[in-house]
Amino acid sequence: MDTRAEGRLREASLRVTRPRVAVLEAVSDHPHADTESVIRHTRERLGEVSHQAVYDVLRALTAAGLVRRIQPTGSVARYEARVGDNHHHVVCRSCGAIADVDCAVGGAPCLHASQDHGFVIDEAEVVYWGTCPRCSTRTTPTSHPDREDIR
Repeated sequence: MDTRAEGRLREASLRVTRPRVAVLEAVSDHPHADTESVIRHTRERLGEVSHQAVYDVLRALTAAGLVRRIQPTGSVARYEARVGDNHHHVVCRSCGAIADVDCAVGGAPCLHASQDHGFVIDEAEVVYWGTCPRCSTRTTPTSHPDREDIR
């Protein structure tokens, strides 16, 4: 019996391999994970796997449309398995936490450009910025010393 990840790989005409299944499951289980987190979660499932193998799998999954790569300003690349619905993101300015924000309308794109310059627009990407509930209750703001290591 196929796992959900194996079925998604087959539907995308990708060969089913243990690293691909493990990476897809890691991204599905940990939305907005950075590459280092995906590597860590993949190693928990498989044991040893090289950084390069995970990077290659992430690239293949992104190209196949099974995962989406996002990179808010000041952050490392993040990956999510929620694809195809044109949702947006809200990012905490203090700790870097990311959450999904559903589109205001059902179809993509949910925003319409005042000028399209002849482009056929099929997606709008919006990033909202603010302070997450956890950081807003702190008496002193959290400053992450290295924006490259936001979790």
